[in-house]
Amino acid sequence: QVQLVESGGGLVQPGGSLRLSCAASGVAFSINTMGWYRQAPGKQRELVATITTGGDTNYLDSVKGRFTISRDNAKNNVSLQMNTLKPEDTAAYYCHAHVVLHGGRMYVSWGQGTQVTVSS
Repeated sequence: QVQLVESGGGLVQPGGSLRLSCAASGVAFSINTMGWYRQAPGKQRELVATITTGGDTNYLDSVKGRFTISRDNAKNNVSLQMNTLKPEDTAAYYCHAHVVLHGGRMYVSWGQGTQVTVSS
């Protein structure tokens, strides 16, 4: 069983930067793809970025060139560096991880969310 805890959210002005971190703990056979979703009130949930164990990344079009996802496979941590933040980036950001349990069962673990607010 894997637990995910996010940190690093907060209030920032447009054009500013934040770094979100997600720490995984618990027992699992492996943790595969990790990433970040976000959801703002009145908007659909968006997959912001993902990263595989091999380091391949995928980004939401609106954050390409501004956000960078990274991970430490040994520690099973994932981070999201967010630069040149815009008001439309305001949302609750949720870390997730694709978990393989001993025995082969797979599921997606979710963090509790961390709020990012971009406003002047």
